[in-house]
Amino acid sequence: MAELLKSSPADLPGRVGRPTALQFTVYVALAAFVVWSFQGAGWSFSALVSGGPAMADFLSRAWPPSLERLPQLSKALVETFQMALAGTIIGIALSLPLAILAARGLTRQTLLSRIFYTSSRLLIALFRTVPDLVWALVFVISVGLGPFAGTLAIAVDTVGFCGRFFAESMEDVEKGPSEALTAAGAGKLDTIFCAVVPAAMPSFITTSLFALEKATRSSVVLGLVGAGGIGIELKVAMDFFDYRLAMTIILMIFVLVLLVERIGSIARGRILEGSSQ
Repeated sequence: MAELLKSSPADLPGRVGRPTALQFTVYVALAAFVVWSFQGAGWSFSALVSGGPAMADFLSRAWPPSLERLPQLSKALVETFQMALAGTIIGIALSLPLAILAARGLTRQTLLSRIFYTSSRLLIALFRTVPDLVWALVFVISVGLGPFAGTLAIAVDTVGFCGRFFAESMEDVEKGPSEALTAAGAGKLDTIFCAVVPAAMPSFITTSLFALEKATRSSVVLGLVGAGGIGIELKVAMDFFDYRLAMTIILMIFVLVLLVERIGSIARGRILEGSSQ
């Protein structure tokens, strides 16, 4: 300690390294890009402050919530969850074969397998990058208004979400068991379903639970474009300035999402405890 106190500032290591001219230029460019993004987003503290009274007026007119249409809204809320659950199950079922084809090193290195690998990766990327609201619009045009269009949109979005994480989970599995099966003469499919998939199953389940939580939130928004669920009720209430009814719907959505997330959190905890034992 005494030696440290006697040391000169030149002997102490620097806390922050001096950037080079190129690094300094990059930092300035990044800072300018962030400022430019805020300007393009229309960020305004004055508008935020001036909007406070309008928000207070909305809350005063929305409270207390209206309970007049509670039975009809409860039916629409159940429909929303049904869309989320059915779409998630369909998406998970379609994700597994796509993820196997998209996982690096699981299939034989032939020209056909490379084609399947590239095609699966591109398909998963397409499903993941296009927003679920756009898929809902596409399916509303294809199959008409109603919850079926929302279910299909959630299924496609789930394929993009789960397909990527399923593939990465299988890529991260330890190679020892699969190599042992291969050395014993097992085929590729036997190795995948007897060694790789069981090892990645805890990750599959937790990802699926996250997908259900995500789908529950998304199914609310899909109703705004006519894809079923309680979203259309919220849109109609806001269009007619029935803020008390809108507050009721918002609170019902909050309870549903909170309940699904809580159940998912408990289930993930049990799965992680079981896999660590």
